[in-house]
Amino acid sequence: MARHPDTRDSVSSSLYDVDSSDPKSQLVDRSGLDHAEVAQIGALMSALGKLRDAEQELSDASLRYMKLNQSDMRALHYLIVAGNRGEVATPGGISAHLKISSASTTKLLDRLEKAGHIIRQAHPTDRRALSLSVTPKTRDAAMNTVGRQQAKRFHAAARLTPAERDIVIRFLEDMTAEIRVGGEAWAQA
Repeated sequence: MARHPDTRDSVSSSLYDVDSSDPKSQLVDRSGLDHAEVAQIGALMSALGKLRDAEQELSDASLRYMKLNQSDMRALHYLIVAGNRGEVATPGGISAHLKISSASTTKLLDRLEKAGHIIRQAHPTDRRALSLSVTPKTRDAAMNTVGRQQAKRFHAAARLTPAERDIVIRFLEDMTAEIRVGGEAWAQA
């Protein structure tokens, strides 16, 4: 029986190769670049893809470990940072940070409070508002697992020279600006 080659590894390794994803140059004009430059850009895009995959794997693992959804985790991260900065976190701040409605924020906070992750208290200066904080147990769990793993990124950045960091910052900011979804009609649907 003839064996069909497994193309998964071949396709996966070519996902970010511009010659594989855009062989007719319909999306990317690479006429001013030689083959080695195009291949290096492909390797760079592949490295970014691997970073996104690692971030997603970490995110999925943290969600399973903490038994929370992504919005819950983002809210807890916001509350931890606010606490670290000595700032009073409010439901309105969570709502703005997560870009969700007041009703959705209330449901999220109810869920987090019921699970023992947050504490609601009277705001120290505004009697009409609430302040929010993470429970010590949740803070410790987040800091000693997900936070510790996320913090390892710092080491990769610290190994670069200041000039290299400036280049990476410029590249990432430029790439962010290039792919940001603006007023494209297809993205508004």
